[in-house]
Amino acid sequence: MLKGVRVLDPAAPTDPVELRTSDGRVVALRPTAGPHEGLVVTPAFVDAHVHATATGLLVDGLDLAGCPSPTTLLDAVAARARARPGALIWGHGWQDLGWEAPDREALDRAAAGCPVYLSRVDVHSALVSSALLHAAPAAVGAVGWSDGPLSADAHHHVRRAALGAVDPGTRAAAQYAFLRAAAANGIGVVHECAGPDISSIEDLAALVARARADPRAPRVVPYWGQAAATVAEARELLAATGAHGLAGDLFVDGSLGSRTAALRTPYADAPGCHGHPYLDAEEVGAHVAACTEAGVQAGFHVIGDAAADTLVAGLRHAARRASPAAVRARAHRVEHLEMIDGPGMVTLAELGVVASVQPVFDAWWGGPSGMYVDRLGADRARGMNPYAALHAAGVPLAFGSDAPVTPLGPWAAVRAAVEHRTAGSGVPQDVALAAHTTGGHRAAGERSPLAGRLVPGAPASYSVWELGDKPRCLRTVQDGRVLHDTL
Repeated sequence: MLKGVRVLDPAAPTDPVELRTSDGRVVALRPTAGPHEGLVVTPAFVDAHVHATATGLLVDGLDLAGCPSPTTLLDAVAARARARPGALIWGHGWQDLGWEAPDREALDRAAAGCPVYLSRVDVHSALVSSALLHAAPAAVGAVGWSDGPLSADAHHHVRRAALGAVDPGTRAAAQYAFLRAAAANGIGVVHECAGPDISSIEDLAALVARARADPRAPRVVPYWGQAAATVAEARELLAATGAHGLAGDLFVDGSLGSRTAALRTPYADAPGCHGHPYLDAEEVGAHVAACTEAGVQAGFHVIGDAAADTLVAGLRHAARRASPAAVRARAHRVEHLEMIDGPGMVTLAELGVVASVQPVFDAWWGGPSGMYVDRLGADRARGMNPYAALHAAGVPLAFGSDAPVTPLGPWAAVRAAVEHRTAGSGVPQDVALAAHTTGGHRAAGERSPLAGRLVPGAPASYSVWELGDKPRCLRTVQDGRVLHDTL
């Protein structure tokens, strides 16, 4: 029981209350003073897009966020190779903004024979050593092949090889570390966005089993991003993966940072480059129609405006095939959606598509001189991540981190959405908070009006906070289970 807390829910009293729960449900919110005055209670957050194992691997991997130069990167690789001769070196987070990524020969010298996989911050390209390439021969000459960072199909081949080199014990430790970190950040539910180009069926199954066996773990909603052309294929994939839906990182395109997001007009800093599309409108439509008929969510990774066009055309194709009402009933989803125009928003709203977005992307790369301006120019960059317009159009929003791309931390996402770096594109705090709580449940297809709420009768799923410049989570409870507690 908590007495004197302030509850952030539209129906909760604004004065301090007693939050009473029983049998995994909220039973009362009664105005009262008490020993917990000054603390704030929110519904337990939902992170609608994560990659658990890749995030957890950074506990013992090379965290290259903020790496200032190729020399610093190579020195970090060399130090790890000396400390663990011959072992896989897993790293993440570098950005080649203001410097040029090293070539493979330089990386091989630093690696001293170790297999090396270093993903760029967006996880759509990576630096890899020759030793790792020996385990991924199909990468050589594939789309996205180069002597520096590998992208597109070449990157998918080497990522599979790198994940295949992670032993079961290391994977278990990484997943455990991720689940504990999520709980400590006030997160009660995570949506794991797996798929053949980002992880593996075995990795997804291990994560789900680990979370179910651990009473202190957040609930994991598993997604598998692989296209199905028919309802039979959709059902086969669901049976093989145990997925909640065939959504998440099913790539329509790549990322802006790696210049693989599909654009209508070329990149400002790479004339002639339009990015890399993976699916066309017919394939998108077939997948949506197959999932609609199978009774599950479909979903796609979409970033560039050309990819958004493909998504919208595919959704319309599926609506003609299965009916708009049938498509709308499934609450299909789209991840990232960084570039979308007004007519596209109207189609998403009409067909009930949930936008699973990551506001910290704008905090990191938006503004008058960020990566978006470098890649797109100022005019196109101003239209990035239009949360206010999406909300006004009636497109449901769900917030997440895309960890390890940006760190776990729901308040950072809420703040980034409110303080959007383009004037007029942010949303009020109550909208942002709802997107990270009730919106996450809606993104998983949950229909209960009590999901993500703190009202009598709702599940006892909440987080207790000391707010300030750096909010601190004191307790996380999900469905009556205490996941994290320092109160």
